[in-house]
Amino acid sequence: MAKSRLLSGTSAFLFLVVMAVAAVVPSAMPQQKAKPPKTVRLYIFDCGVIQGFDVGLFNFKKEELAETRMAIPCYLVAHPKGTLVWDVGAIPDTAFKNDGGPVTQNLDASFAGRAFFYSTKTLKSQLAEIGYAPADITYLALSHYHVDHIANSNEFASATWLVRQVERDTMFADKPPARVDPRNYSDLKNSKTMILTTDEYDVFGDGKVIIKAAPGHTPGHQVLVLKLAKTGNVMLAGDLYHYPEERKVNKVPTFEFSKEQTLASRAMIEDYVKKTNTQLWIEHDFAANAKLKKSPKYYE
Repeated sequence: MAKSRLLSGTSAFLFLVVMAVAAVVPSAMPQQKAKPPKTVRLYIFDCGVIQGFDVGLFNFKKEELAETRMAIPCYLVAHPKGTLVWDVGAIPDTAFKNDGGPVTQNLDASFAGRAFFYSTKTLKSQLAEIGYAPADITYLALSHYHVDHIANSNEFASATWLVRQVERDTMFADKPPARVDPRNYSDLKNSKTMILTTDEYDVFGDGKVIIKAAPGHTPGHQVLVLKLAKTGNVMLAGDLYHYPEERKVNKVPTFEFSKEQTLASRAMIEDYVKKTNTQLWIEHDFAANAKLKKSPKYYE
């Protein structure tokens, strides 16, 4: 009887352990694998916020901006022929603890002062909610290599990386570029990689998902254009702009790779969106991002 009670107690303990783990793990695992959609879909994930930036870094005064906080979105494009993840956040999923609590990370004080990242959700858990795991992703593309866009790159090392040669060379130079943490994208060095050599690259070959070169913020900065059946044409503009007020003036951040290239890219993009009736979405625009549908809802 004593042995039976011991086994019973052990079984109960193991059951409680399994249940406790299950309460944490499922959020990072797809419950039901997603099926390819009939038309292109855009999912927007909440990958946090940036607070505390000295707006002088962007050549603005605080009173010139309606909102100084910056959104940090991540995106999944689901296409009948595959999937594309675009920009992957500022805080790596590995920084989150099992209790599911929020995570705060300070930026480099020498550059950003008291600025910090804040996030409440992992990217993998948001993907899992709609039936995807990192291994399901066909393509990874980043608007650019700055730390607030690349944190979860290693999670998608099994995908084909779409990048411009100058951007990749800078990321893996002997001396890493400023405002990055190479540990967050180190696995991409050995990923299957497609070097983009044209100003426009048609990802799935049907004109619905286009990556456009827009250099200046970094050497190989790029933007993503989606042609959605119901929503119309949408551009995810990376860091071509940070605040909506930038579209009205010629101010650029103090830390651009090339101010001249940025201004030229902005002029080209503004002409493009006007001619093609494309909505330009500033990824960091806090107020505009707050109004957008977030996953599991989507745009199509």
